[in-house]
Amino acid sequence: MGSWITMDEVCSRLGVRPQTIYAYVSRGKLEVMSDPSDTRRSLYRAEDVASLARRKQAGRKHETLATNTLFGAEPSIPTALSTFVRERLYYRGKDAVELAGSASVEDVAQLLWNAEQAPDFSCAERITAPGRVAAFTMLGALAATGHSTHGRMTRVLHQEAQGLVGKIANAFGAAPGGKPLHLRFAQGWKQPAPVAELLRTAMVLLVDHELTSSAFAARIAASTGASLPACLLSGMTTLSGPLHGDASGRVKALFDQVEREGEDQVLAHHLSTGVPLAGFGHHLYPDGDPRATALLARIELPETIARFIEKASGLTGLQPNVDVALAALVTHYGLPADAAFGLFATARSVGLLAHSLEQLGVGQVIRPRGRYVGPMPERTS
Repeated sequence: MGSWITMDEVCSRLGVRPQTIYAYVSRGKLEVMSDPSDTRRSLYRAEDVASLARRKQAGRKHETLATNTLFGAEPSIPTALSTFVRERLYYRGKDAVELAGSASVEDVAQLLWNAEQAPDFSCAERITAPGRVAAFTMLGALAATGHSTHGRMTRVLHQEAQGLVGKIANAFGAAPGGKPLHLRFAQGWKQPAPVAELLRTAMVLLVDHELTSSAFAARIAASTGASLPACLLSGMTTLSGPLHGDASGRVKALFDQVEREGEDQVLAHHLSTGVPLAGFGHHLYPDGDPRATALLARIELPETIARFIEKASGLTGLQPNVDVALAALVTHYGLPADAAFGLFATARSVGLLAHSLEQLGVGQVIRPRGRYVGPMPERTS
């Protein structure tokens, strides 16, 4: 068993505040356990702390740079789709939060795809059992029979892409037809116009987020000439991870626990055991996720959940991220159980396709090198 050290020792060795330690834990970079001699305290794995310290001290050696390029410290793929400036998200230079005030998903798709007109996400198919099984089954079948993206005109690819987004929306429960996506979801989930506006806001805020794991996966597929359904499937399967696009499911489970046990009991358990609170903190937004702020301001939260968010932020120093806002939206309005992922996946399908289309212009297969750390090969005579 490795050695374990206290919070004070971790802060001293890394030269950071407790809030940063919570962020390291939430991102899986630092393992935590309860102190056997005092369950109100947490202990942290010394080996993880040493590894974090080495990373901080690493210079600009080629090997360090190459490793960081893949694992998040230094993005390396040029993109004109989205970026962050002073902790704000921008789509092609336009503030995403401001766009969410009035733009539709169709408007943002036209912007990101550089399309001549807003795409038509209509779809006439009626899904009997909507959800992620229907979505992934449909995408898998299309990926198995799809045509390569090589040698095809951009407008033709745009037509195929808009059809894919429409099918994804239907698979997650949007009503068939030609209305904008947020209205189709509201109709499919039997929600009034005010909720449809919230769905529109949420989806616009979720369309893209620079070079995420899912965007990278979609780009890798696109670089090989794979079909658009295959590119989208690559991105969507990556998006489905609980540390990425399905994180709101963990938050919703936390909200359910708060409703059953009360916010004080839940907070006491998490803080005493060092278990991070799902949905709080984001390494790109140390002072708070503007997407969450924009969406939460439009939702009249249940009193228990509102108190929980306020107390959690006060005790940890971490602000709620967009996963909290999405879970709050689904919980408060009684949307289907998998609605949070459905909204996220449908909106992000626009961004994943934008990354796939942009990657086609590079004309080069993405092929990182492995850095071998296994046993030395045996010599043969």
